[in-house]
Amino acid sequence: MYERGLSRTFTLALFLGPALVGAALFMVGPILASLVLAFMHWDLLTPMRFAGLANFQRLLHDPDFWGALRHTLTFIVGYVPLVMVVGFLVALGLNARIPGRGLLRALYFLPVVTSWVAVGLVWKWLLNPQYGLLNNALGTIGIQGPAWLFDPYWAMPAVILTSLWKDTGFVMTILLAGLQNIPPEYQEAAAIDGASGPQLHRFITVPLLAPALFFALTISLINSFQVFDQVYVMTGGGPAGATTVLIERIVKGAFSYSQMGYAAAMSWALFLLVFGTSFVISRLRARWEP
Repeated sequence: MYERGLSRTFTLALFLGPALVGAALFMVGPILASLVLAFMHWDLLTPMRFAGLANFQRLLHDPDFWGALRHTLTFIVGYVPLVMVVGFLVALGLNARIPGRGLLRALYFLPVVTSWVAVGLVWKWLLNPQYGLLNNALGTIGIQGPAWLFDPYWAMPAVILTSLWKDTGFVMTILLAGLQNIPPEYQEAAAIDGASGPQLHRFITVPLLAPALFFALTISLINSFQVFDQVYVMTGGGPAGATTVLIERIVKGAFSYSQMGYAAAMSWALFLLVFGTSFVISRLRARWEP
């Protein structure tokens, strides 16, 4: 029996070993290294110097950090409710028996697997104030379109709009899977009792869809805190810093200004924000789910 257990352990180690080594080298190792860097001064050229809590103290008085945090929260407030509502409505529509719904599901999901570089460049062209298709379409109905990515007021809404277009299919897929797991008997019984369409969704669909809703909400919030690709491709943090977000500040701090220790401190501040938000969502989920 002992030899069999030892043989099984050896077999598991043989198969899991490469994956565990890779995870240690490329995930756990960099995480621990960033934690060490957060307490250091290092410019990539000179030896590291111990800084104690100086990098974290600097965060508290850095207007650029707080500005990037404010822009990140602005993106979250504008993006998350929209992508959840639109994803839910699209999932409801594509859960119905309509012609070609398989093709429509594939078309809605296609942007999710498209590179952010390609999406950002296409939308940068669509939102061009002079020859972009969106402003041209608005002009045909007598509306003067804004400057979008060149206007500090409209740049963030433009990024939110682009992110909504790309990520709606992801939320739709999660919620569609949840809808298909709801037994139809519940809705049929409620309809027999005289419940209207909105009442069916409010008292039957949404409560039973709570696990999928909270999962999609958690993933969307985590991704929102890490918004970077679309900003980097479409605006570069401009105009006038109107779309500067936390990840963009971290990347520039590390690789443009060679402030590796300070960038690591910002990374851990972002981690605490994501962890705290995920914890709150998990507690709400435990209370809300039936």
